[in-house]
Amino acid sequence: MLRAYLYLAVFIPVTFVFSASSFISTLFDSSGRVYAWHARLWARLALALNGVKITLAGAAHLPAGPVIFMSNHQSNFDILSLLAALPRQIHWIAKKELFEIPIFGSSMRRGGYIPLDRGDGRKALQSMDEAAATIHQGKSVVLFPEGTRTQDGNLLPFKRGGFILARKAAVPVIPVTINGSGKINPAGQIRLYPGNIHITLHPPVCAPEELRRSEAETWMMETVRSRIDSVLEHSK
Repeated sequence: MLRAYLYLAVFIPVTFVFSASSFISTLFDSSGRVYAWHARLWARLALALNGVKITLAGAAHLPAGPVIFMSNHQSNFDILSLLAALPRQIHWIAKKELFEIPIFGSSMRRGGYIPLDRGDGRKALQSMDEAAATIHQGKSVVLFPEGTRTQDGNLLPFKRGGFILARKAAVPVIPVTINGSGKINPAGQIRLYPGNIHITLHPPVCAPEELRRSEAETWMMETVRSRIDSVLEHSK
């Protein structure tokens, strides 16, 4: 537990420094590349502070153009890991509560990240429309289809919103499996451990044109879930 408190004592100030710096960068760089550089460096520093190493497999599966990354969600280190390792400039679809954090939330908005209100279906659909507009600008987005962190490492039921987005935006979904982050930061515990996190990128999944909307979304949901689960290390 002491390790976690020492980590936070450094991580929180570093986060606010990077948030302010990246916010300022958006005033001079509209492309978002400098903001993305800040986010990647912040994530890599945060991982190094806790002695976490990342390995990435499957990058060859990435097609040209924008995609939607959909990943399982085991701990807060998932976000850091994906920011540090994904070989794309990415925009997050994240719970709206994160955007309410002073400085940090303002920086996320300036960086083009998209707030998601999980308690309001209509606002959630508006967030998907905003995400579709971001994708149509040639940008890739990341979301967790489970909607929240799992407590035991096994997949939770998937939310449908991300698959509605995939159909609307007409871009491939890249299923992502993260293993090891739940051991770094166990669910329900204020404890941190050093270790390794392995990220697997799977082949792209596209909505079948011959299926009706709801059928295509269901097919994509089942396919993405199956691919993520295929290499997921399950809890005993």
